[in-house]
Amino acid sequence: MIRSATPADVPAIARLIRALAEYEKLSHEVVLREEELHQHLFGERRYAEVVLAEDGGQVVGFALFFHNYSTFLSKPGLYLEDLFVLPEQRGRGHGKRLLSHLAKLAVERGCGRFEWSVLDWNTPSIEFYKSFGAVPMNDWTVFRVTGESLERLARAA
Repeated sequence: MIRSATPADVPAIARLIRALAEYEKLSHEVVLREEELHQHLFGERRYAEVVLAEDGGQVVGFALFFHNYSTFLSKPGLYLEDLFVLPEQRGRGHGKRLLSHLAKLAVERGCGRFEWSVLDWNTPSIEFYKSFGAVPMNDWTVFRVTGESLERLARAA
């Protein structure tokens, strides 16, 4: 079953985020605080949404997403920040149901695109995405500014 997360799900979401970071070999980058996650998902200004995959009443996966905007299409888009299913639950259709649910939301919300990023080494995920028609955007490079570089850029205005 796929359902929208509630404030009571924040601890489960945090556990899944940490498990995702471990899978991606990025645990050292996680500085997650559940209070901030709660505020950003359910506070006055919501920055993202989460849907959960459940099996037998247990949360086994999640997708965290938010809207972006395509100037070329003049339409909103849906951006999938994180998708994760517990390793022991993979191969049971949870990931595909999460993605299908988000695609349906994108269509219902009038989005022109549904996009996400995947690590280059993550061949199982890449093959999974390609299996239902997703195509890599090889002509694009993702850029990121964080920490002191972000502060410095903000001061340059």
